[in-house]
Order: sequence, then C-alpha cells, then structure tokens
Amino acid sequence: MVGISAQSATEQAEFAPREHIPFLLLSDEDLRLGAALGLPTFEAEGRTFYKRLTLIAAEARIVKVFYPVFPPDRDAGEVLAWLGDRARRS
Repeated sequence: MVGISAQSATEQAEFAPREHIPFLLLSDEDLRLGAALGLPTFEAEGRTFYKRLTLIAAEARIVKVFYPVFPPDRDAGEVLAWLGDRARRS
C-alpha cells in the first residue's frame, strides 16, 4: 500500500508520523501521475491537491477505482470488502 499526494516529501515527512500513517507516502509535487491518469484535483490556498481516491492495481493495471471517497472513514472498510470478494472469486 502506498499513498501519493501533491505535497512535498518534506511536508509528508512531517505529516506521516503526526497522523500515524502506517504506509509509505510518495510525493507527486509536479502532478505527473494525475496528468497521466486524469486524476481529480482541487485548489486550496493557491495550490493544487489530489482529491481522495483509492486505486487498486494488479498486474500493472488499475482494476478498481473508489471515488469519491466519502465519508473518508468508511473507505478502508469498503476497499477491504472489495478485496475480500475478489479473493473469494479467484
């Protein structure tokens, strides 16, 4: 599991331990991934950020997108349920 945001690596290094993020965070300050995939963004305080979404990849392909992520506290449960269903079907 990896998190990707438009924040700098320095900002993420401060954010991750403070918020107890249990996975690797990658910085995409130039929004290259977003441009390549057409990811949704929003503007705040003169900066562009990614909207929350979850991408599931398998064998170098995106196989599922969870968007919009609302409410955010339910996303992990929905993702885990989808992964469980997919594993049972395999």
